[in-house]
Amino acid sequence: MTTHVAPTEVPPAPVEGRRVQDAAGPSPVREGSHVVVIGGGPGGYEAALVAAQLGARVTVIERQGLGGSAVLTDVVPSKTLIATAEWMTVADSAAELGIRADGGPDGEVGRLSVDLGIVNERVVRLARHQSRDIATRLEREGITVIDGTGRLGGKISDQGTREVLVTTADDGEFSVTADIILVATGASPRVLPGSEPDGERILTWAQMYNLTTMPEHLVVVGSGVTGAEFAGAYNALGAPVTLVSSRDRVLPGEDEDAAELIEGVFLQRGMTVLSRSRAQAVRRVGDRVEVELTDGRVIEASHCLLAVGAVPNTADLGLAEAGVAVSESGHIQVDRVSRTTALRVYAAGDCTGVLPLASVAAMQGRIAMWHSLGDAVAPLDRDAVTANIFTAPEIATIGVPESAVESGAVNGSVTRLPLARNPRAKMLGIREGFIKVISDRATGAVLGGVVVAPRASELIFPLAIAVTQRLTVDQLANVFTIYPSLSGSIAEAARTLHRTGDA
Repeated sequence: MTTHVAPTEVPPAPVEGRRVQDAAGPSPVREGSHVVVIGGGPGGYEAALVAAQLGARVTVIERQGLGGSAVLTDVVPSKTLIATAEWMTVADSAAELGIRADGGPDGEVGRLSVDLGIVNERVVRLARHQSRDIATRLEREGITVIDGTGRLGGKISDQGTREVLVTTADDGEFSVTADIILVATGASPRVLPGSEPDGERILTWAQMYNLTTMPEHLVVVGSGVTGAEFAGAYNALGAPVTLVSSRDRVLPGEDEDAAELIEGVFLQRGMTVLSRSRAQAVRRVGDRVEVELTDGRVIEASHCLLAVGAVPNTADLGLAEAGVAVSESGHIQVDRVSRTTALRVYAAGDCTGVLPLASVAAMQGRIAMWHSLGDAVAPLDRDAVTANIFTAPEIATIGVPESAVESGAVNGSVTRLPLARNPRAKMLGIREGFIKVISDRATGAVLGGVVVAPRASELIFPLAIAVTQRLTVDQLANVFTIYPSLSGSIAEAARTLHRTGDA
């Protein structure tokens, strides 16, 4: 087997879509070379599986549990909670669909309610099960897993190997020799100065599953993806929610039409949204919290969620000593094949700051192994990344945004089709949502798309195929769809972008 050697600086990104070989040329690495992965989240465990498939001996060092925060405290648990909340939003349409709850003993119409203790118990249980499933898979593939933390040694041998210093969970210490190292240590919730979480009333997104009773009033500070998802979920579960947004609207940076629709849905469902407001401090006062805004207002509530971003877990890893360049924000600098500035050291996931998505972390990890172990590899293409926001309705995106067309950066055409006119949507009682398709004005190629709908994370797939395979709107439109189906609106949107011979 061969490995490709990284130069001392991050090289220019390879030409998009081309399969690459390292400009420095391959250096031989014997069969069964040792890959050490620091971090067992999506970037780490997916890389480990690829490395084992390619014949490497693999060791994964993980301190929290396999799956990392994505499985144990972030993606899996939050989306499980949101899946429960989704049932409540569906129930809101029950009366319109002719579904009634039987009357109670006093003749009142029954209403659904939520036992948050049971909900969060299930959330945590499912996350642990997923972590165990990953552990079982790695064990079956012959991958060694160490419960502990890893740190890069500063010296590199003449053979290109490097020591990784390991501290186990019971404070044991030893070192392992690695031919290739992948750093996939993820990120942790960012905390506002003067607003330290206590895990009971002031919480980060990793601590929300500690709650056993529904908040009397939840203040969510931060209106990005995490803040919007939790605010929407708890609002649907029945808690009064106030969302503090420092920007003009929720979900800044996302498709403007989608963000406006979601904010309208939030308001319609009784959420309070404070735009252009910034939290200055969050204080615990007995069994209550006070959220002080920079304009002097104070919001009293029972709980506060701090959803103000994340910081990379890159401290105390020996990165500087090993020659790994780190940005001012603490993120590891990588190129599109996941190389760092240190020889045979790669990085993947949230610690790199490329895109904070589990799917991107996993792809970065796979790419790192394909590249380092000499397999053919295509560099990461950010335009091919699908993303989803698990609000109700969901927002899924792919490729070029409409803002690039509006600014003139892309010579494109945009069509937007409301879901309310779709027959399947009418049957399901879906009122909010739309399909947006963006195409190249000259060639008709599909460049991007937005889906706002229930299960948008599933509906975006046809558009993702179209973008990545460079299909035209006519090719997309001419694929048969089921009637009636929500996906029929994707084909209909593509038909509206048809270019005539004179166009």
